Amino acid sequence: MTDKTQANRAQKTFDGTAVGPLDGVRVLDLSRLVSGNVLSMLLGDFGADVVKIEPLGGDPLREWKDAGASLFWKTYSRNKKSLALNLRMPEAKEVLLKLVATADALVENFKPGTLEVMGLAPEVLWAANPDLVIVRISGFGQDGPYSSLPGFGSLVEAMSGLAARTGFADREPVLPPFPVADMVAGIYGAMATLVALRAREHNLARGQVVDLSLLEPLFSLLGPEAAIFQLTGQVKERCGSASNTTAPRNVYRCSDGKYVALSGSMQSMATRIFDEIGRSDMNLDPRFSNNTARIANRDAVDQALGEWFASETREEALEAMRAAEATVGPVYNIDDAMEDEHFIAREIIVDVADDDLGTIPMANIVPRLSETPGTWRLPAPKIGEHTAALLAEIGMTPSEIEKLRDIGASV
Repeated sequence: MTDKTQANRAQKTFDGTAVGPLDGVRVLDLSRLVSGNVLSMLLGDFGADVVKIEPLGGDPLREWKDAGASLFWKTYSRNKKSLALNLRMPEAKEVLLKLVATADALVENFKPGTLEVMGLAPEVLWAANPDLVIVRISGFGQDGPYSSLPGFGSLVEAMSGLAARTGFADREPVLPPFPVADMVAGIYGAMATLVALRAREHNLARGQVVDLSLLEPLFSLLGPEAAIFQLTGQVKERCGSASNTTAPRNVYRCSDGKYVALSGSMQSMATRIFDEIGRSDMNLDPRFSNNTARIANRDAVDQALGEWFASETREEALEAMRAAEATVGPVYNIDDAMEDEHFIAREIIVDVADDDLGTIPMANIVPRLSETPGTWRLPAPKIGEHTAALLAEIGMTPSEIEKLRDIGASV
């Protein structure tokens, strides 16, 4: 990465006075690791007052480190406050219930039944606040035969069908290299929280439980595959970067060793692609004349395209295919993305002020709203950074706060 590229990236500093469209919504986040943190980050980015209720040792996400830095924590816990409580102690539970009375939503991702064992079942929480939306994240849901299984995303990525559809047919199924199941659930969960709050606003419900598994959102990404199987009786095989649905569609290696991704999902586009590579004859060949035929003869399609791309550098191939109005793009590593002029112009990656590292690059807040955009209000907090202030808000005196610390109920 060049110094010029870094200098051109947008700079973001935190402004604790900024107000977003979710201002006035308070979310208590008891979750650990990724799914709940993504959910509450999305709400916090748009102004919700997110309070992380951490164990005294902190959210385990803090221990996911690169070069000694907790970059996952810094990314997923921006726009949040931290209150450290030892919820094994009755004094800490009393504090939590006082906070519940001030909240609109509570997020947890304990193993199903854990809240009940802790004495914090939904009924107990609703006694403190009948309007509370309780988002319960788990691997497989709050009930069902698998509800007691460990809820890690890797299991769900395997059981949802995602892994079986990823990779090449002659090799093992492939799990994603980052926590896709957790992140997808977090996005669904943020939407579900807003739906529940909207229902409350319109007197359709008061408090309710959002039963959010990691499995179901990820399975939903398979779209019509269950219907396709029932109709055809066929299980779709892994096909690498190709597609069972459209052709041409694949990743191709260019003469300089770089890769491009190409998709000709419409007939007119496929026709232009074959014309561009000098194979107009394929448009007249019954094996390639329509999408269904091209899928059946996908290997021959890929061979023709692969030979053409192998004769061009990536830039030459991109220029030619874009001139033909084909859907084509380079395959990027993270360093490519950080250098790309579109990423820079759109501020897709921004440099965010950080007390430990000076600045760190982060994905910008998404989605973009023209009139009520997300805001950079708070950096990811240190463990218990806001404990005293938050407890004072609910009427605790300095001596009472100090006593909680002395008995090991808080930090």
